[in-house]
Amino acid sequence: MTVDEIVRRVRGRSERLAAGLAVPMPPVGSDFSLNGLVELPDRYKQAAVLVPLVHRPEGVTVLLTQRTDDMPSHAGQIAFPGGRCQAEDRDAADTALREAEEEVGLERRFVDVLGPVDLYRTGTGFEITPIVGLVTPGFATRADPREVADVFEVPLGHFLDERNHRIDSRVWQGRERRYYAMPFGDRYIWGATAGMLKNLHFALTAAE
Repeated sequence: MTVDEIVRRVRGRSERLAAGLAVPMPPVGSDFSLNGLVELPDRYKQAAVLVPLVHRPEGVTVLLTQRTDDMPSHAGQIAFPGGRCQAEDRDAADTALREAEEEVGLERRFVDVLGPVDLYRTGTGFEITPIVGLVTPGFATRADPREVADVFEVPLGHFLDERNHRIDSRVWQGRERRYYAMPFGDRYIWGATAGMLKNLHFALTAAE
């Protein structure tokens, strides 16, 4: 898929969502989608993540982080840079760009924001707005050691290939929970991150 096609499709879906137009529903809207659990829409805290698509000469990659093992929540998991919306943030895009700069040192001048895509709700009580950004190479990463153990990139093609999409499960709080997973080498990408990548795959490949 060309960069121009990625930009066109993401911007198109973002604009249709913002305008309240009917769009095909994404495959997964929350951690509850695969488990038949009841959501509590009035209790979600607002958060945003940056989905950084790096425009490398050899192809587009997705920049991801691995959280430190001593984080109070989601310790050691692979995630997009992002976090809770703050009062001083102008909008979700501002939250995502601020968090990316704080967590991994990605300066916003390298990011062309394409727009927000489908919301994702987590079992920990957050409603996440994924902000897709096209990142120009030349940036330097600087991981915040309090939150980020590693910063790495995965070819976008890995996530666009449905053969790499799995549904795994584990027992949590005495109940089997199912979730998407998209492992890459020794990186186990799962849960909300894999769910948002599943939705990105849908946005980029679904018939228009």
